[in-house]
Amino acid sequence: MSSLKSIGNKFFSTSFKTYKSDHIPKGIFKASIAPRPIGWISSVCKSGNHNLAPFSYFNAVCDIPPTIMISTTDQHIEGGPKDTLQNIESTGHFVVNIVTQQLYEQMNLTSADLPRHTSEFDYADIKWLKSDFGESRRVENSPIQFECKYFTSVQLPQENKTSVNKMIIGTVIAVHVDSNILDENGRVDYAKLKLIARMGYNDYLAINPKDIFVGKRPAANNILPKE
Repeated sequence: MSSLKSIGNKFFSTSFKTYKSDHIPKGIFKASIAPRPIGWISSVCKSGNHNLAPFSYFNAVCDIPPTIMISTTDQHIEGGPKDTLQNIESTGHFVVNIVTQQLYEQMNLTSADLPRHTSEFDYADIKWLKSDFGESRRVENSPIQFECKYFTSVQLPQENKTSVNKMIIGTVIAVHVDSNILDENGRVDYAKLKLIARMGYNDYLAINPKDIFVGKRPAANNILPKE
C-alpha cells in the first residue's frame, strides 16, 4: 500500500490506487472533503417505529425544485439495509433536521448502532413535532427542518455483497424555520444558527461567523478579453 513518505522534515505524496478502499490511508478520503454538512434524518417504518440518524454524506443537489441527497453506506448491525433507507423507500417521506451546537450531544447519541425497532427519539430523549405532509417526526429544537418526498434511489458501487451503498434523492416539500435564527432582512444569521459540520476522523467544526467572508461572482465583461 502506498503511503506518505518523509525525507528529513519534508513530506512528499504518492498516488493511491482506489480500486479497493484499503489502498487508501484510513480516514484520508473523508478528512479531505470537509467540512461536510450534517443531515439529521428522521423517518418512520410502516409499523410506526420512528428512526433518527445523522448523515454527513448529505447535501443539496438543486434548488428548482429544492432537492437534497443522502447516502447510506455499509449495513445494519443485524444485517441488511439500515433503517433510514428502508423507511424512506417504503413510506416515501422523511425529514432533514439541521444540527446546531446545542444539539450535538443528542445528535451524537443517535449515531449509535442500535437494534432494529429501537427509536432514537426515545433513546436520546428528543422532543419532536408532527410533520405537515407525512408521518416522520421533526426534531423540535432543530431551527430548520426540511420535509422531503422520496424521489429515487441510486445504487452505488459496492466492494462486497454485504455492503449496502445507496444514494437517496428527495424533493423538499416544506421548510420549517425558526424565525429566531433570521436577521432583520429574513436571511439566515449564522451567529444565531450556531451550525456545526463534520470533518474527518472524530472531528467536528463549529461554524464561526467571524471566519465567513463575502465573495461576489464577477461579471463576464470584466474578465473576457476585449476585441
